[in-house]
Amino acid sequence: MPRAEKGRSPAPPGERSTHVPHDAPPREHGSRGGDDRTGERRRRSTEQAHDPRELAQQLRVDSLRASTRAGSGHPTSSLSAADLMAVLLCDYLRWDLGHPENPNNDHVIFSKGHASPLLYAMFKAAGVISDAELLSFRRFRSRLEGHPVPTLPWVDVATGSLGQGLPFGVGIALSGKYLEKIPYRVWVLLGDSEMSEGSIWEAFDHARHYQLGNIIAILDMNRLGQRGQTPLGWNSAAYAERARAFGWRALEIDGHDPSAISAAYAEALRAPDAPALIVARTMKGRGVSLVEDKDGWHGKALDEAQCAKAIEELGGVRDIVIEPEAPAPGQPAPRPTTEPLRLPTYERSTDVATRRAYGDALKALGAARADIVALDGEVNNSTFAQEFAEAHPDRYFEMFISEQQMVAAAVGMSVRRWSPFASTFAAFLSRAYDFVRMAAVSRADIRLCGSHAGVSIGEDGPSQMGLEDLAMMRAVHGSTVLYPCCANQTARLVAAMADQEGIVYLRTTREKTPVLYGSTEPFPIGGSKVLREAPHDHVTIIAAGITVHEALKAHAALEASGLSARVVDAYCVKPIDAAGIRAAVRATAGNAIVVEDHWAEGGLGDAVLESLAGEEPVAARVVHLAVREMPGSGSPAELLHAAEIDASSIAGAARRLCALSPS
Repeated sequence: MPRAEKGRSPAPPGERSTHVPHDAPPREHGSRGGDDRTGERRRRSTEQAHDPRELAQQLRVDSLRASTRAGSGHPTSSLSAADLMAVLLCDYLRWDLGHPENPNNDHVIFSKGHASPLLYAMFKAAGVISDAELLSFRRFRSRLEGHPVPTLPWVDVATGSLGQGLPFGVGIALSGKYLEKIPYRVWVLLGDSEMSEGSIWEAFDHARHYQLGNIIAILDMNRLGQRGQTPLGWNSAAYAERARAFGWRALEIDGHDPSAISAAYAEALRAPDAPALIVARTMKGRGVSLVEDKDGWHGKALDEAQCAKAIEELGGVRDIVIEPEAPAPGQPAPRPTTEPLRLPTYERSTDVATRRAYGDALKALGAARADIVALDGEVNNSTFAQEFAEAHPDRYFEMFISEQQMVAAAVGMSVRRWSPFASTFAAFLSRAYDFVRMAAVSRADIRLCGSHAGVSIGEDGPSQMGLEDLAMMRAVHGSTVLYPCCANQTARLVAAMADQEGIVYLRTTREKTPVLYGSTEPFPIGGSKVLREAPHDHVTIIAAGITVHEALKAHAALEASGLSARVVDAYCVKPIDAAGIRAAVRATAGNAIVVEDHWAEGGLGDAVLESLAGEEPVAARVVHLAVREMPGSGSPAELLHAAEIDASSIAGAARRLCALSPS
């Protein structure tokens, strides 16, 4: 369902009019009925309340007022799309704004999020925000931020990083067609500059592949970008041809003609299995002679005098209130029955890859919970997401080699209250990093799994080695970063991921590794495990994932030479167990070694150093073993040794550190 709990919910509206079928002509403006509860609102409106031309002018005026009051914003980008949104709001949008949690509501996504003044003007016209709130645009603590975020209950996803709205919309549309089977529509307003983004065409491809007739993209082709003309300018035929080449229907229209807009919307809704692109030729700054179709006005607000003159040119301030049509009746498809969670178990000391355990655990989680969905980037036989795909095909979505769309689809499904797990090689998630970053801005709850991490993957070489992923994911606001070292630990952490809020990342290993823990061992988020300790340990070795096994080998070698080492498995890299690490390092007189199969920057080593320098700082001598030279091909053992993160390197570092320490 849409996010109802974010932000204030307005008072419930009065009765709604009946649904207009897709093939029906647009309603006569002002023809909708209603009881006395809605009559008062309509009496407050002008006689032209349901005239989209008048509404478009109001949207323009309010976009100018809000941005001028703020002293910043993107009014000209809002003016160009006002007619498109006025017709949508008057005649086609099925939006129960009084109940944003209504599962049958249409979804509206401003992919060109910089046109937020227009979106907020629509909210005012729909009666869900006041004029005073409209004029709080961009102020500190206002819900009306510079670009839309889901602190407003009618906003599904954060936009503003261009090229993301349509991919998010694909995820929402996938849920409606395949998971919930509800006939809501997803309307996405696109800017022409963002049509240069590769992620847009990943979305085009997937909407065609999955036959998403419930998504309608509206291209505001106003010709001008931030610094001049876009690559195609007003070449609407080129946009249409590209869309058709991707299997979409494409309609070219005058984006300032309400009749043409209405006809295009009606036509777009006719085919249930084919997405539609409406290419609307518009003018940036439409209706204001000072800025209309003029370069150099992107992202600039008019001053007070310019704004007053522009409002006069647009016919003055209006107070039109529109009540969008109620959504079509219907209920979500019943979710499958569930069963108790039966996680896979593995015998201790057997060798099992953690990526294998991820797939096994995800399959079990899918059987136990009907809200679990899985996506993969065409490597599910390597990530082992294929286990879920084979067991729960109705809740599995193949995203092919489109990592941006994969993450975006996961975000879209989280909007509809699913619990998505998306997997690919850790290295390839770097391509989707901006989507991960924006997922956090969207307050999305998604789970990501990156396999084949580190030099330990072996012969495939550095292009396939995820060596930046821990740093990337740690930097995401509110994220959780997990790096298990054995199969039973992985299974337990996969189960914990399902209920963890925010962006949750699990790093898995290609190689088979010994099972270290029993199947019932608990692994709380934010915890760590001490695998080896003695009363008089000389040094603490902190490791995670593959290097835990190297640390245990080093422990054995050190013990044989008379040095006692404490071994800490820091399976939760974020939030790291700072208290546990400080206690371990204090117990070994401040001697610590951190070892990780990752670049030296931003990963486990930095997490440990931050914890030692935190609220209760520890005087420590820390040796940080990490990958510091560009690796090549080789066996896992050769590459771990070359990077100096294997058992012999750890043992050597421990001996040198202890030799320098006071006795």
